[in-house]
Amino acid sequence: MARIIGIANQKGGVGKTTTAINLAASFAVLEYKTLLVDADPQANSTTGIGFDLHNITTSLYDCMVNQAKARDVILKSDIPYLDLMPSHIDLVGAEIEMINYPNRETVLQQLLEPVQAEYDFIVIDCSPSLGLITVNALTAAHSVVVPVQTEFFALEGLGKLLNTIKIVQNRLNPNLAIEGILMTMYDGRLRLCNQVVNEVRRHFDDMVFSSIIHRNTRLSEAPSFGKPVILYDAESKGSVNYLNLAREILQKNNMTKIAQEEKILE
Repeated sequence: MARIIGIANQKGGVGKTTTAINLAASFAVLEYKTLLVDADPQANSTTGIGFDLHNITTSLYDCMVNQAKARDVILKSDIPYLDLMPSHIDLVGAEIEMINYPNRETVLQQLLEPVQAEYDFIVIDCSPSLGLITVNALTAAHSVVVPVQTEFFALEGLGKLLNTIKIVQNRLNPNLAIEGILMTMYDGRLRLCNQVVNEVRRHFDDMVFSSIIHRNTRLSEAPSFGKPVILYDAESKGSVNYLNLAREILQKNNMTKIAQEEKILE
C-alpha cells in the first residue's frame, strides 16, 4: 500500500514543486513505484517531468470535478517506476465547482484509493495556498513534507500552515503526520542561511530533516529541459541532496529494501 506524502507550504517560491518532482524521481530511481500527483493549477510538476500541456486531454481536474477514474488519467513518464497524474489550469475553478459537494474535502482521498495498492509512494504537489485542493491533499496524505526557504522570512506563515495541519488532523485525517520540515535554497557561504537553519532547528528540533537542499544551478535548469535533476545531471549537488532526502524518508519509515528483506527473513 502506497505511503502518500503531500508537499505543502502556502508560501510561494520555497521549492515545493522542485521537491515534489525530485523526491518522486529519487524514489523511482531507487526502484520504488511512485505516482506524482500534480495538484497545482500551474502544472509545473507536469511540465517538469517532460509532458507538454497541449497534449494532455484529461487531468486531475477531470477526476475531481467530472468523476473520471484515476487510472484513466495517469500517464507513464520516461523514468521507469515513475507515473504522473497531470494537472491543468482548469483546476483553478475546481474549488468553486466542488463547493456544494457533500464530502468535498475527501474527493482526492477517494480518487486515489483504487490505485494505492499499485504504488510504494504517492507524492502530491500542492498549490501555494491553503484552499480546498490543498485540504484535499492533506486529507488524503499519510504525512506532509514542508519545504522552508533559508531566508529571513522563513518562519513567517509556517505557523499558519502547521495550524491548518492541526485542523485537518482534528477534523478530517487524525493519522496525518508531519514527515519533516525541509530546508531549501541553502547557501553555506551566507551567515543568514546558517542562522535560519539553526533557528528552525531550535524551534522544531527533530521535525527538521537532516538533509538540506542547497542552491544549485543544475537544479534550477532541469525543469526547462523537462527533466528531474537526477536525469539532467546525476552528479550535481541538487541530485545528491534529493537522493539523500529520499533515503532519509525510507529509513524513517523502515521502508529501505534491506529493512524489507530483513522482515521477510524474520
